[in-house]
Amino acid sequence: MAGKTILIVDDESSIREMIAVALEMADYEYLEASDALEAHALIVDRHPDLILLDWMLPGTSGVELARRLKKEEATAEIPIIMLTAKVEEDNKIQGLEIGADDYITKPFSPRELVARLKAVLRRTTPPGVEIPVEVDGLTLDPIGHRVTTTQGALSIGPTEYRLLQFFMTHQERVYTRSQLLDQVWGGNVYVEERTVDVHIRRLRKALGAQYDHLIQTVRGTGYRFSTRAA
Repeated sequence: MAGKTILIVDDESSIREMIAVALEMADYEYLEASDALEAHALIVDRHPDLILLDWMLPGTSGVELARRLKKEEATAEIPIIMLTAKVEEDNKIQGLEIGADDYITKPFSPRELVARLKAVLRRTTPPGVEIPVEVDGLTLDPIGHRVTTTQGALSIGPTEYRLLQFFMTHQERVYTRSQLLDQVWGGNVYVEERTVDVHIRRLRKALGAQYDHLIQTVRGTGYRFSTRAA
């Protein structure tokens, strides 16, 4: 799990600093935000692997931000751990009901925080992100950053690799070009939607005749990855 990026959202700089030190010691990358507006911009721009979100923030509360993130398709799958001084059971239930993955009450120890964070990441990390994913002999190995078939390794560019990784971990669902741009290129990258078509063609060429049928065009909508006939 080391190497993942954690966003710390808390208006108290001393708490952010304490968490940052703990994350650094555990080999995590981290980002910091002091309010919901700054946090949302970082989330869209950097797409962190997990968010440590304080319940009480100036302006928009952490709970309101979490509710917004879980409603937006591009951010709904990012795990959230709520940090709060609130100990009442109703508040814990409210945090979990809006989609938070865990809840830590202040004050907490850095060791407890890292342990809970690791547990959430293990639960929410899908195949193909940290462990290989295989479809009909086509294997994507995220650790080795390789794509192989029964006949050997494929030569595949970095953008095509990210596209394939996204498709193989989100099978049987249609994605528009705009959604693919958000998920694969990032919400802060301003490129034309036709760019997706170019990289889809390159990906199909890299996959070759044995597997190019897995990337299906859905007329008028976008693309999907499927082992079923189009």
